[in-house]
Amino acid sequence: MDDGQFAAHGGQVPDHGGQVPDHGGQVAAHGGQVPDHEEEAAAAGGGGRGPLSHRASTVAVGEPEVGAFDPGEAGDELGRSGFASVVGRPNVGKSTLVNRLVGVKVSITSPRPNTTRRPTRGVLHAPGAQAVFVDTPGLHRPKTALGRRLNDHVAGALADVDVVVAVVDATAAIGPGDRLVLQRAVAGRPAHQVLVAVNKVDAATPAQVLHQLSGAEAVVRQVLGAEHEVELFPVSAATGLGVEPLARAVLDRLPEGPAYFPNDMVSDTDATFWLAELVREQLLRATHDELPHAIACRVVEQQWPRVRIEIVVERPSQRAIVIGHEGSVLKKVGTAVRAQLPPGAYVELHVVVDAHWQQRPDAIEGFGY
Repeated sequence: MDDGQFAAHGGQVPDHGGQVPDHGGQVAAHGGQVPDHEEEAAAAGGGGRGPLSHRASTVAVGEPEVGAFDPGEAGDELGRSGFASVVGRPNVGKSTLVNRLVGVKVSITSPRPNTTRRPTRGVLHAPGAQAVFVDTPGLHRPKTALGRRLNDHVAGALADVDVVVAVVDATAAIGPGDRLVLQRAVAGRPAHQVLVAVNKVDAATPAQVLHQLSGAEAVVRQVLGAEHEVELFPVSAATGLGVEPLARAVLDRLPEGPAYFPNDMVSDTDATFWLAELVREQLLRATHDELPHAIACRVVEQQWPRVRIEIVVERPSQRAIVIGHEGSVLKKVGTAVRAQLPPGAYVELHVVVDAHWQQRPDAIEGFGY
């Protein structure tokens, strides 16, 4: 591993006459004072279905989604509960849809394909029911060990759930990737457990939406047989249009059972992993197309509110892009991340090179993917 001597601290940049101070190879921008007291930021981890006994920390989820589906006040009496996996090819809007369904940000989002790298669970609490939505990586043709791991996560998310929501893009033709998703969604599953969401209708014409609905229905009928029907939902995860009928359809299909999460918990994502994901989200938005798959992040030091996060790339040229001119990209990323954390958070970003990490299972495991 080639350790690049670059660091950046999110927050306010001190005034040095417009110059970034030179610290012997360190490019740094410091913001905020580190309080003397320490706070623990802890949350339960986990991937698939299983016991969930811990509450998520205050840094483990984002702000409420504007225009999110409001299911009403959840009570103590629960009649139905279960898991609903949201699947689709890369970049169809699965994470945005899960955030909208749950009502808060539980998954990072970006315009880049395969932003999601492991199943992320978000909980919708409704009167008499609780739905645990599982956001999944995009199903794709893998070229690396990381890509194969992402597809394995999708297969696992389909194996033990009560409902599957298959997502297709209203603005793009249904292709082989969509057909594969729909085939896997319905394979070995009763038709009533599968819902198809045609997303991004806000960016499509009515004719496009109808064409996608028809195409998705045709693929499902090919797999299940012409006599079976699957419900289809035109939705816009970006605006919330059509999300409420989809959410209610999921809730109606859940089996009877106890709650998996307490009422005040909306995700079981580990707080440490979430902090690293927030950094990666901002990097995906700030860097060029060639970088998304090469970037990984991990927390290497945490004594709340001070957090040190390592950004890993595969080549020195990528490190230079991530740092930016005089640390400009890192400063921008650090500031954006701190804006999503409790006041007083102190975020330090450090860039290193680890060649071919995407091809090494040990490295992939180390990042939590």
